[in-house]
Amino acid sequence: MSGPARPPTADRVGRVRPLVMGVLNVTPDSFSDGGRFLDPEAAIAHGLRLVAEGADLVDVGGESTRPGASPVPPDVERDRVVPVVEALAGHVRVSVDTRHREVAEAAVDAGATLINDVSASLWPVASQAGVGWVAMHMRGAPATMQIDPHYEDVVAEVADFLAGRAAEATEGGVGEVWIDPGIGFGKTLRHNLELLAGLRSLVALGHPVVVGTSRKGFLGTLLDATSPEDRLEGSLATAVWALTQGARMVRVHDVRPTAEAVRLIAEEVGSP
Repeated sequence: MSGPARPPTADRVGRVRPLVMGVLNVTPDSFSDGGRFLDPEAAIAHGLRLVAEGADLVDVGGESTRPGASPVPPDVERDRVVPVVEALAGHVRVSVDTRHREVAEAAVDAGATLINDVSASLWPVASQAGVGWVAMHMRGAPATMQIDPHYEDVVAEVADFLAGRAAEATEGGVGEVWIDPGIGFGKTLRHNLELLAGLRSLVALGHPVVVGTSRKGFLGTLLDATSPEDRLEGSLATAVWALTQGARMVRVHDVRPTAEAVRLIAEEVGSP
């Protein structure tokens, strides 16, 4: 089997084109699709489907980090994700969505080349393994993060936090550092909208920005859409907005329509 596939690095105008990260929840309780892909064979099949739909990366997670979620023992999380990472790594670049060192290390050993870190603390693992790292901003823990979150200036505070973590990682030898404002992670609807409006402040930090708004609760509020699967319009609108503001990757459940939107954006960028 060949090694892990890498995402495209440049489009025809010489820029790193926006990337689409497909969500693969190997969990019983994720907010959008919990339980659908808990079986490894179902998860692998869905991961390959995401690749066929245009995902540049598949993000495999074995612990729900939705608001109010209970923590999962690292050994349980590891057993959920490792077989899936191992099976997909020869077909697409795989990231592991985790906040636990032992899970990150096991997933990297199985072929993951990016650690999508909601705790923004695992850069030493990435440095030691020579893989990429995403630092995400989250206030508190999933079980408590939505209990009255407060900021004086959410854009400035998130930017300061991510700049500090990214600097630590870079100085610690991580060669590929991404930052993520953590939409919906310890933020109110207003905070989420302010972060989306202020994305250029994060882009200006100089690290590639990844944004995940897909199917999230604030979109349900704005669209009056109770079911996460009924939030496609909001997911696409916010993904496109993020990319036009300079984000370089979007994390999504609905890969095919998002990949088509990204292709159109890239074509527009490359127009004379």
